[in-house]
Amino acid sequence: MISTARIKKKLYLVVVRYFRIFASASLRRWKPRVIAVTGSVGKTTLLNLLEVQLGNRAHYSHNANSAYGIAFDILGMDGVRGSKLKWSYLLAAAPIRSLWFRHRQEFYVVEIDGERPKETEFLASWLRPEVTLWVSVGRTHAVYFDGQVSQGLFASVDEAIVHEFSFLPKYTSKLVAYNAESDLITRTMEQIEGVRKVGVDAQALTAYKVWPDRTKLTVGGIQYQFNEPMPGEVYTQLALLTELAKYLGEPVVTDLSGYDQPPGRSNFFRGKRGLKLIDSTYNAHLISVQSIVDLYKDMQTDHKWIVIGDIVEQGKAEADEHTRLGELLREADFDRYVLVGRRTQKYTYPVMDVAKTVTFLHPKDALEYLEAETTGDETLLFKGSQYLEGIVEHLLENPDDIAKLPRQEPAAKKRRAKWG
Repeated sequence: MISTARIKKKLYLVVVRYFRIFASASLRRWKPRVIAVTGSVGKTTLLNLLEVQLGNRAHYSHNANSAYGIAFDILGMDGVRGSKLKWSYLLAAAPIRSLWFRHRQEFYVVEIDGERPKETEFLASWLRPEVTLWVSVGRTHAVYFDGQVSQGLFASVDEAIVHEFSFLPKYTSKLVAYNAESDLITRTMEQIEGVRKVGVDAQALTAYKVWPDRTKLTVGGIQYQFNEPMPGEVYTQLALLTELAKYLGEPVVTDLSGYDQPPGRSNFFRGKRGLKLIDSTYNAHLISVQSIVDLYKDMQTDHKWIVIGDIVEQGKAEADEHTRLGELLREADFDRYVLVGRRTQKYTYPVMDVAKTVTFLHPKDALEYLEAETTGDETLLFKGSQYLEGIVEHLLENPDDIAKLPRQEPAAKKRRAKWG
């Protein structure tokens, strides 16, 4: 008997091939130089840095990193944003737009995720990038790869995930620049042939200081400043940016005043009563939590509180990942830990220092606690799922900053209200 999940998977690929047919017509007329940005975390930060470097010479796949989203992006169409009825419009509009629409920029900078088996292979074999920039690899969507491990195709989820990402280098024609700090990526790249390969590592980072509202660092002898708190691992994106600039034969950009930090990626906001808020609520998985915890340990500020939500889409690794999360947080030794969600309550809380840790199932209860217990001298860093951006929203000093938080589309607001 065929499971519902397998039916959905097959239907996904059938429908996305329909849209690829018409997007391919636009792509053939356009003929861009494709620069693919991939990895489990850090892709969007790199894409936005590339926008500072390339400016209006490129079109960027903002808010589109799946097979569906990229097909819609090539056709100049918005994807589905919470309305199932919009599928009818998209199915009808795609053939018509394919007859005339095309982007005109020289480059197509496209963000590609390895969210599910076969999807990266599907996109890589279609787009065939000139350049691939590989930022990271980790268990961001591990639940989708459990089946491959159960079937004996791979020994571990990590091997399954890195195999999926590896299709981009395999289909790249000129240059693959990658994070050589990752053993998984490095071992995979050793098997790739027929393309120029350049690895970047931590030796490029020679200075790093971070505050709640800014970051200064030196990478490859070049000084950079961000107007947001950035993790030290941003050296990877800056080093990859430098390799691309070398390949294109142009100087690397050093003025980052035009850089826009994507929502929910360690964005600084002023909070009520003088609170300092760091919003990193876009996603949560162990690789990104490790990065944000390291950032917070280095941050020049006092009274560090951290609010952590569940890590989702972990499948069979759920208990292990949340236990490791607790060990990571405990070793960081922050002033207060606020856990939100059933997974952190069940698996993370037991390994924490309970004298400094509180746990809640729902965001509204965590919000009430923060409003009652903070004095205004604290820095609050938010990381994770469970719609933690809803807590940040209620603590903002300026209501206009709500628009700068992640998941502000109507459907997400409804789900957040339902969660409380």
